[in-house]
Amino acid sequence: MAKTKSEMREAVLAAARATVQAHGYNALSFRELAKEVGIKSASVHYHFPTKGDLGAALARRYTEDGAAYLAELLATSSDATWCMDRYTEIFRSALANNNRMCLCGIMSAELDDLPAEVRAEVDKFAKTNVGWITKVLSRARPAASEQQLQEHAMAIFAAIEGAQLVARGCQDIAIYDRTVRAYRTTGLIP
Repeated sequence: MAKTKSEMREAVLAAARATVQAHGYNALSFRELAKEVGIKSASVHYHFPTKGDLGAALARRYTEDGAAYLAELLATSSDATWCMDRYTEIFRSALANNNRMCLCGIMSAELDDLPAEVRAEVDKFAKTNVGWITKVLSRARPAASEQQLQEHAMAIFAAIEGAQLVARGCQDIAIYDRTVRAYRTTGLIP
């Protein structure tokens, strides 16, 4: 059992993340999270007064962690293909982890059920990803306009999220791998 308040909060976030990536936002239950973490339900409410607060904190952390990793990739290499290989591996690794989904991707599928604070964080995730892909594409296509790069980046982001969703639904990670290869062959991904 987690001992400090900080450790308890982190344990709740970890359990909630696993739940959402496997079953979606609507599967979040403070009672089930408390049981999994080994605390009382009131302790979950202490850290996250509402389910919306918990969902927003999850999406914010997921986006912040992802943005830090993506920034590290850009700092490590200027090669667009290398960067995109690492990017597609992020989504593949979720599938390899018990057929899980991108946290914000699965939340996006439940958009109508999300509280406003969660929707806002999910939107930030999409903007962060599209912004990062735009930077990568600018390295591969320096003559392209900003609008062209952003539209291409959105197409890549949607395609990767879609490939992950289809592979998950078929419970076949090879579908994701083949689809990403096809994206590269057709020129969607550098």
